[in-house]
Amino acid sequence: MRHVMDSFAGFDNFLVYLALSLVLLAAFVALYVRITPQKEFALIREGNIAASFSLSGAILGFVIPLGASIRFSVSLVDMAIWGVIALAVQIAAFVVVRLMVPTICDDIAKGNGAQGFFLGSTALAVGLLNASCMSF
Repeated sequence: MRHVMDSFAGFDNFLVYLALSLVLLAAFVALYVRITPQKEFALIREGNIAASFSLSGAILGFVIPLGASIRFSVSLVDMAIWGVIALAVQIAAFVVVRLMVPTICDDIAKGNGAQGFFLGSTALAVGLLNASCMSF
């Protein structure tokens, strides 16, 4: 029975880190859909696969380095700082792709799956690199 109770010793820390992670995720999604000109959630509800690819890639591209910030942080504040850095890197990745492909947002709104997949894949790749750089 003691082993079972020992397993729950860090449960309070788990809940705090999970709560902060979910807050950061919600903040990222809210900010991301505000800076992109297309209405991702409306487009996804309409069946626009390009918008789904794009937003899903951005979310995964944020969550992967967020996970690294949890794993490698020394405190909750440290994790939050690196989580905000991950958020900023993903926003920067979107801006860079939009500068490289100026029509990408219009193309996604029109349902161009290739453009949505490209933006989502780029966000995911940047997130993987970001997470790897956090493994100090």
